[in-house]
Amino acid sequence: MALHAVACSFTGLASNSRLRAQNLSERGGFKRGFVRAVSVPPLFSSPRPLCRISGAFAGNNSSLETSDSSLVVCFGEMLIDFVPTISGLSLAESPAFKKAAGGAPANVAVGIARLGGSSAFIGKVGEDEFGYMLADILKENNVDNQGLRFDPGARTALAFVTLRKDGEREFMFYRNPSADMLLEEKELDLDIIRKAKILHYGSISLITEPCKSAHIAAAKAAKDAGVLLSYDPNLRLPLWPSAESARDGILSIWNTADIIKVSEEEISFLTKGEDPYDDAVVRKLFHPNLKLVLVTEGPHGCRYYTKEFSGRVSGLKVNAVDTTGAGDAFVAGILSQLATDVSLLQDEGRLKEALRFANACGALTVMERGAIPALPTRQAVLNALVNIVA
Repeated sequence: MALHAVACSFTGLASNSRLRAQNLSERGGFKRGFVRAVSVPPLFSSPRPLCRISGAFAGNNSSLETSDSSLVVCFGEMLIDFVPTISGLSLAESPAFKKAAGGAPANVAVGIARLGGSSAFIGKVGEDEFGYMLADILKENNVDNQGLRFDPGARTALAFVTLRKDGEREFMFYRNPSADMLLEEKELDLDIIRKAKILHYGSISLITEPCKSAHIAAAKAAKDAGVLLSYDPNLRLPLWPSAESARDGILSIWNTADIIKVSEEEISFLTKGEDPYDDAVVRKLFHPNLKLVLVTEGPHGCRYYTKEFSGRVSGLKVNAVDTTGAGDAFVAGILSQLATDVSLLQDEGRLKEALRFANACGALTVMERGAIPALPTRQAVLNALVNIVA
């Protein structure tokens, strides 16, 4: 019965997406081959004048105040997560899965928009039913998707997620190659990148070409325009050829980032087993141009490190159902505030309040299944800060 129910659901999705595709095609919205998501009108009005500060890609010490924009552009993968309806079972044992939009950079983009901020997404999906569905989800969540591309020859990536009894996850990916891996430098919307206050990205887009070159070009364009670079390595070892290639790849762009969010496990991995709770170990990961390092500790909250100060902010106590997207919700929470006021980086008291807000974003997300469906609104976060005990 479960299989029949899923099949029926997929049939509905396919027919609806084909109808959207047909309507778009009749209006000239897209063509076979290189496809740009021009059928969806931009969700932002004409941007305000910008004050751009140019400089070298690595080591640009430009002012924090780079533009009047509060836009956060998220670059990388967007895919479909299949999450088991029952926790604690293997993929083979799970009777059914809930389909949910995912992909860390896309989660952050939606998270920021849901909190009332301005965000855009740059990446690539398949010219298929799932790809059209993801484009719709971005639009429905007020994320500017003019930088989204469709690939006619590759499918949208899929990830099956096993939920252990403690709510933690294990992944099995279907991407050989998937459309997100095939984004090319010539397909980048550099204008929207240069208009941003922050460009956020992960490391998965560094694994293979041509997406790796597109990633590096996007970051260089942003750095040259004085845009802050935000980096969440988001380690997914099964996607890399080896642990060593993952470590080298993640660290290859480390020194260009202004803001880095990293987990305890990722610190241990990057330092080859050193203690992630030792401040001296975290300080080893600091580079001269880095403005903020955030170390997430799951339900226990986070630690923060700048050149001038460091400390810890406790998390909120909630019952975890699914930790998928919790780190992305945290990132959305802090970036949505930094995008409107980067002076938070120089005021420890206000930064701690912003991180308390970000911790609440992550806590609320683990209370529901899936990433994007569980991302909270600003009002929900404010309510949680009042009602949930830290």
